[in-house]
Amino acid sequence: MAEVRKKREVEKYKIDETQFHKEEKKKEKASDKKVVKKVVKQDNSTQEKKSAWVRFRIFCHGVKSETKKVHWPDKKAMVKYSIATVVFIIFCSLFFYAIEVIFALIQSIFR
Repeated sequence: MAEVRKKREVEKYKIDETQFHKEEKKKEKASDKKVVKKVVKQDNSTQEKKSAWVRFRIFCHGVKSETKKVHWPDKKAMVKYSIATVVFIIFCSLFFYAIEVIFALIQSIFR
């Protein structure tokens, strides 16, 4: 999905893709440096002093932000996936039942 968004930006602003990737790498390096600094600061003093309630609130905030990033399927796609799952389960059940019947017949013949 991110690649589609990048492609749209490249097409919309008529940016050379190599230039776009160079700028993107610079942004990634800068953000990585900021993250490392934040992690170092948190590890030194504040991590031990935070109460359980504060840590729980931070955790809930992280969960909420991550669920916003998830691409949730619409109703039509969900129905398709559900039908495909039920059909697959029925197919596997019938397959293993047939195998069991075949082995039972073979066993009864050679006894």
